[in-house]
Amino acid sequence: MTERELTAADWRGYCEAQFPQGSWSFDDNVLRAVAAAPPVDLITRERLRDFTLHFEWRLPRGGNSGVLYRVGEQLGHSWQSGPEMQLLDDEHHQDGANALTSCGALYGLIAPWHDQRDIANAYHGGRLIVQGSRVEHWIDEVQVLGYDLGSEEVRERVGRSKFREYPQFARLEAGHIALQHHGTEAWFRRIRIET
Repeated sequence: MTERELTAADWRGYCEAQFPQGSWSFDDNVLRAVAAAPPVDLITRERLRDFTLHFEWRLPRGGNSGVLYRVGEQLGHSWQSGPEMQLLDDEHHQDGANALTSCGALYGLIAPWHDQRDIANAYHGGRLIVQGSRVEHWIDEVQVLGYDLGSEEVRERVGRSKFREYPQFARLEAGHIALQHHGTEAWFRRIRIET
């Protein structure tokens, strides 16, 4: 495996050719979603199949973001094709009341194994491991979720969710990694990828 650090040059806006100045900033090696700006998701310029993504992330009180993977650009939003590791301040955001949309979840589909509290205003470690159909979510060196995208359970859950409207959802063999801009500030730093 090879490992490298991702910089601003590795990212562009979803369905855009360039880094979305205004919606995101890059200062002191920290990517920041600008809350008052148009919510443009960042995606890697490279399409990936199997990888381990290491990152540190921080949210404000009530903050909401996520890391999506195997994202295509044929639809209006990254979440319509790419499954999401939810990042959320559960204590101060309404989505935290539902385990399926709480921090660490496979958004809208599978609840995390552990609750995440005291998230706001501090950096946390994150790791997303994608190998074939097997996926793991890690927060602060604790595995909070593991699942098989190809399993009957996941396919049934997708079929009962809003994602059933999108035939490509969780079906692409390779795609972009996306950092979600959900209208609140979010900070990402020390982003490394192993392939």
